[in-house]
Amino acid sequence: MAGLYVHVPFCSQRCVYCDFYFVTTQRDEDAFARAVETEAGILGREFRDLGPLDTLYLGGGTPSLLSPEALARVLQSAHDHFDTSALVEVTVEANPEDLGGAGGAAWLRAARDLGVTRLSLGVQSFYDDDLAFMNRAHDAQQAEAGVEAAVREIGDVSVDLIFGIPDQPFEHWGANLEKALRLGATHLSTYSLTVEEKTPLFKMVERGGVVPEGDEALRERYLFTRRYLEERGFEHYEVSSFARPGHRSRHNEGYWTHRTTLAIGPSAHSFWRETRSRAWRWADVANLGRWQGLLAAGEQPVEWREHVGPDELADEAVLLGLRRLVDGLDLDALARDYGVDLLTDKAAALAALEGAGLVEVSPRRVRLTPEGAVLADAVALKLVG
Repeated sequence: MAGLYVHVPFCSQRCVYCDFYFVTTQRDEDAFARAVETEAGILGREFRDLGPLDTLYLGGGTPSLLSPEALARVLQSAHDHFDTSALVEVTVEANPEDLGGAGGAAWLRAARDLGVTRLSLGVQSFYDDDLAFMNRAHDAQQAEAGVEAAVREIGDVSVDLIFGIPDQPFEHWGANLEKALRLGATHLSTYSLTVEEKTPLFKMVERGGVVPEGDEALRERYLFTRRYLEERGFEHYEVSSFARPGHRSRHNEGYWTHRTTLAIGPSAHSFWRETRSRAWRWADVANLGRWQGLLAAGEQPVEWREHVGPDELADEAVLLGLRRLVDGLDLDALARDYGVDLLTDKAAALAALEGAGLVEVSPRRVRLTPEGAVLADAVALKLVG
C-alpha cells in the first residue's frame, strides 16, 4: 500500500508561525488543477507498478479554499492515474471560516459526495485573543461553527490545537480541549507553538516583542493534555496525536513507518521505498508559477532528489518509531530491514534512558514513557548513529 499527498498552496492570509509554502495573492484554480492532473499523470506512469493507494491527503495551504469543481478535479486525478481500488482514507485539510453558512455546508456535502472521509481542521484555539495573536483568519465563533458543520456533514474530524501561546491562561488550554471533544472531534493534533526562522513570529521574538513560554510550562501543558484526553477515551498514539479508537490518521502513520508516499504540488515532498533498505526522497520546486510552468512544458518540477541508504533509513526509523507511543519502536523490523540490533548496539544508552524513566524496554520494542515523550527528539538522538 502507498499514500498520495497533494499540496494546495492557497491561503487567505499568513499565520505568524507558519513556515510551509503558500501563496495569498494567486488563486487560479484552473491552472492549479491542470498542473495537478499533469503531475499525477507523470507519477502514475513512472510508478505504474507501485500497487494500490490506501490513503489520499490534501494539505496546504488551505484546500478548503478550492471550489467543489476544482476539488473534484484534484481528487479525480488520483483515480485517473493510480490504483485507488483499496482507498480507505481521504483526508482534506480545512479552515473553519470556509465551512460556515450555506456555502460551507454545500462545500462539505460536495466533499463528502466526492469521497472525502475525513477532515483536518486548523482551529488552533477557540479564543479570540489567541487567534488574533496567531493572525488566523477565523474567530472563536467561526471555529466552533466550523467544527460543528464538519462533524455533521463528514463525521470523522481531526482538530488542530496549539498550546504555549504567550500569556494564554492554563484554564484556556483545558477549555480548548473540552470544547473540541464536546463538538465531536474524533482526533486531535496538539502542538506547542514553535518559533521557526523566516516567519513573522521569529521576527517578533528577535525584537523582544514576544517571549516564548518556558520549557516547564510547555511540559505541564503536554502532560495535562495526555491525562485529560486519555481519561476521556482517546489513545495517545503519536507524540502530537490523539485518536478515539479506530480514528488514527492512517496517512500520517505511513510517514512514521517509512511507507511510500508520493506527493504532488509546489514544495511537496515524496518518499519512495525502493527496497526494504533503500529509498529515494525528492521535493518539487517551492514556487507555484514555476511548478505550473515546468509541468506545462512537459518537464518534471523536481527541485532536488536524493538517495537514502540503510544507515540513514535506520536512524530515521528510530526517530520515527519512537514517536509512535502505543506501537513503539519495533526492534524486529529494525533488525530485519536495516541490520541494526539496538539492544546490543545501544545497550548503555538504553539502560541510562530506562533508568531515567524516559523509555520502557522489552525484547521486541522500545517505547517512550510520558516523560520521555516530552523529550522525544532528545531521547531519539541518544539512540542513533
